[in-house]
Amino acid sequence: MQAARDRLEAILSRLADRVADEKVYTKLYREAASAAADAADARQKAGMSLGPLDGAIVSIKDLFDVAGEPTRAGSLILAGAPPATRDATIVRRLRQAGAVILGKTNMTEFAFTAIGDNLHYGTPGNAADASLIPGGSSSGAGVAVGEGSSEISIGSDTGGSVRIPASLNGVVGFKPTARRVPLAGAFPLSATLDSIGPLARSVADCAIADAVMAGEEPAAPQPLTFAGLRIGIPRGMLFSDTQADVAAAFGTCVDRAGQAGARIADWSIDDLIVEMRAATKQASIAAIEGAEVHADWLATGASVPVDAHVSGPLSRALAVTASVYIRTIRRRTELVAAMDERLSGVDVLAFPTTPMVAPSIAVIASDEALRNRTEGLLLRNTQVANQFDLCAISLPMPGMRLPVGLMLVGRHGHDRQLLSIAAAVEALLGR
Repeated sequence: MQAARDRLEAILSRLADRVADEKVYTKLYREAASAAADAADARQKAGMSLGPLDGAIVSIKDLFDVAGEPTRAGSLILAGAPPATRDATIVRRLRQAGAVILGKTNMTEFAFTAIGDNLHYGTPGNAADASLIPGGSSSGAGVAVGEGSSEISIGSDTGGSVRIPASLNGVVGFKPTARRVPLAGAFPLSATLDSIGPLARSVADCAIADAVMAGEEPAAPQPLTFAGLRIGIPRGMLFSDTQADVAAAFGTCVDRAGQAGARIADWSIDDLIVEMRAATKQASIAAIEGAEVHADWLATGASVPVDAHVSGPLSRALAVTASVYIRTIRRRTELVAAMDERLSGVDVLAFPTTPMVAPSIAVIASDEALRNRTEGLLLRNTQVANQFDLCAISLPMPGMRLPVGLMLVGRHGHDRQLLSIAAAVEALLGR
């Protein structure tokens, strides 16, 4: 493999060519990254290694603390915040594993929306076509891996914020079971739903980064055999309004898995989704908990501009009473248990990550109704894994002109099994 310093220099040279219009990264650590790359190369020459992540070029979303600087989380409000006193837990673990942390990637303000736009720091153009949305909230993370300016990106996922940009930029994105990867030093949106996950070009790279962040022994997953693998297809609500080419690509993926020996069956979860929608009718859990995080400036008014697509829902959620919130969380706990029981008869669920490919940035910006409908569609499928406390991964589907993902969803805590299934599917479909 090419030396880490050489790979890093190639990326830095490419980024230097667009420095006046940089929207993917909000901060680059040129000197620190160069030193880390040199150290990794020296270890390799000496026959030493810190593990499979040693020398990998990694970017982190701009909501993870780096000691000595403010964590902006895509907002102007936090630009002047006190600097972090220590690295986020996952940043420290990545460094200890030899990762070369290149920089911080752009994101939607406070990680709140799924389109991927940011009024303050610019909107990264999609890796497949810069005129298209990147998906959010980990917008820069998806574009960085898609365009090759980082080998692994670390994002957060509260309703799909890793998997949506993975789907739209044609890369792999993994959302672990919540709380498996520590959230310390990550700017919060929702304590209940937040999770931290990697985006990369392969399932193996995602699995290795995930293990490092979770404090586990990193190793590429061993692909499971398809013989007897039980794949459930949740047809119904999650398949409505799916673009025809996305539905066709998904059908081809399922057919290939069936031909390889998997047992495919329709597996309805619509009743549980309806129950969850009823439980969160007044406001989403993410909005209610996010409103608590931001209660101070929401009450007094922000001193700097805030995206109305962020401040509006948070302001409305601030009015939700404590009793409604407690009942919502209690009902969610019941539905999480019901979903776990429902999924006991399958090894994995499979459905499109997003029912659509990335639309135009300009068109979305000019039509508020279309933007709202698009955001709802982008979040619809992915948020199931967060709401029901599951693990999930998005893989690029072959045969598409523009990227779109195949999502595999596993039971709570079955992360390693899901990654092994994903590795098998990835090999079957071809990267």
